[in-house]
Formats: sequence, structure tokens, C-alpha cells
Amino acid sequence: MEESNQNNSATSVRVAFGTGVVLGLWHGQLLESPTTAHLLTYYEGRCRGNCRFCPQARESAADLKMLSRVAWPKFELEKVAVALNGNSNGFQRVCVQAVNFPGSMDAVCEIVSRVKDSCKLPVTVACPPPSIDDLNRLVDIGVERVGVALDAANEEIFAKVKGDFYSWAGHLKALEDAKTVFGDKVSTHLIVGLGEHEEDMVRIIQKLHDQAITIGLFAFTPVQGTPLSRQSTPEVVSYRRIQLARFLIVNNLGNANRMVFEEGRIKNFGIGEEELAKVAESGEPFITSGCPGCNRPFYNESPRGPIYNYPRKLKRNDIEEITAALSLNT
Repeated sequence: MEESNQNNSATSVRVAFGTGVVLGLWHGQLLESPTTAHLLTYYEGRCRGNCRFCPQARESAADLKMLSRVAWPKFELEKVAVALNGNSNGFQRVCVQAVNFPGSMDAVCEIVSRVKDSCKLPVTVACPPPSIDDLNRLVDIGVERVGVALDAANEEIFAKVKGDFYSWAGHLKALEDAKTVFGDKVSTHLIVGLGEHEEDMVRIIQKLHDQAITIGLFAFTPVQGTPLSRQSTPEVVSYRRIQLARFLIVNNLGNANRMVFEEGRIKNFGIGEEELAKVAESGEPFITSGCPGCNRPFYNESPRGPIYNYPRKLKRNDIEEITAALSLNT
């Protein structure tokens, strides 16, 4: 799958392993198929950013084929476009992700253009903070949605984990700028488990929702070779509480200001017990969140579990296990 002697980032692209299986680029077994085709800009060097959890980061020693716990082999862009043309029915969306390198937006636009020529799927671009000019370039070539990952729950944690290349204010400004160009088609990601309290995460979720920004939750995943490789994953029950709070907020069923916190932990969700139990019983809060049509199978976890983001509808035993852990009567 790996190819050599190709330096032009616009002629090559990295393809998430599961995406490549669905596209028929290589063989593999999938417990759950991805519903979004995930592509990543190819660059021989490392990202200019220095996010301490990211295998692509400037000071990371991790394998460049990795992003989170998923392998992204390099492949010819033209061959990927041909495969998309014949196999796009397996997906609901294409997500073009970008590392930060000189000319990265040019590479993104080349990839998007080939994708748009190959299929009619909506395209998300997830990239480092873009300029207004770059945002206009993206909308002009037919990008449906743009994402800028905030990752951290507050400025203090952002400064610790996102390195010296980015700023909290800069990312928030980029999201505001994206709103001016893309309206309500703006996404961000938050990573649970970087040292924040549950309250910190719930407060930023509320702030972003109030701005009509779509919020996807990730669980911190340690990757060998990164500075945070020895940091623990978040407690599953804590992640469940944040998932539940997020679901209530983004569906306007609850509000962070009505929730009760004790030493940073969610103590009360601010709605009636029966209503809360009914929401949890649906299983929907615990399914992968983010852009429409994206399930990111096992991006944060091994299929052996524990599962943080379910890439499918939950089974009865899944719901019973979760509601028992949350001490909810259903």
C-alpha cells in the first residue's frame, strides 16, 4: 500500500484503513464499516503544529501513517478518486483532513476537487485554522462543511497540549470566521481526558452550541511515540456523563447553567429523572457524535472495548450496562 518517490502532496493522499477497505483499495476485515470516507493530506515531513497527543506532530516520534489509533496508508490520489467513483454508495460523506505544512491548503483543494469530480457526496474539510481567503476557496470548490478542532476544554489545557504553534484565541477566531462563510455548517472536535473537569467540558460544549457549531466528542487515545503516550484514557463512566450532557445540550433538552457540579463532576443534569432515563434508554447519546453521516468506527478504542463512541445503534445489553454505570433507573 505504501508508495515511494512521490513528493507532491497533491498527487498522493493518506486513506484511513477502513475507508480503503470499503473502497476496495486493499483487503481487510471490518467489524463496522465507516459511513464517512476519511482522507488525509500526504506530506513527507511532520506537521508544523505540535499537539502532544498527535502522531503527526512536529516533536512526535510516532509512525506518520498513524492518526489516533488508525493507520492511514499513502495512496495515489487519482486511484482513490477512481475508487470513489465506483464505490461511493458505501458512504454518506467524505472528510478531507489536513496536517499543517507549507501549501497544505493547496493540497486540500486539489483533493477536494478530485473528490467532487468523482462523486456527489457532501465534503467536510477538517483543517488547521484557515484564513478568510482559504474559507472562501473551500466554499467556492463545493466544500459543504468545515471543521476546526478545538480539542481542549479551556485555554489552560489548550496551552499545555496544543503546543506553541496555535493559540486558544486563534482557534476561537477561526471558528467565528468559519461561521461567517459556512453559516451553521461548522464543526469542531473536543477530546475528553486531557486533564479537564467534566464541568469544563460541559461549559465549552454549551458555549459552542450557543454559536450553532456542531460538536464531536473524542476520548483521549494514547499513541506510542507521542509525548502523551503514557497518559491514561478517560474513565468510561465520566465520558458517558459528558456524552449525556452533550446530547441534552445540542438537542436543547438541557443547559449547562441548569446542571449541578460537585468538584467539577456532573452531579445533576438539570432535568427530571424520568426524562433523563428515557434519553439514556434511547442509546443515542452514546453513538459517535460529529458531522452528519460520520461514525468513526474504533477511532478511539479497540473493538475489544471499552467502547467510548458506538459506531452503530446500541444493543439492549449495551444500554443496560451504560444505564447501570450511570445509576439511572430505566
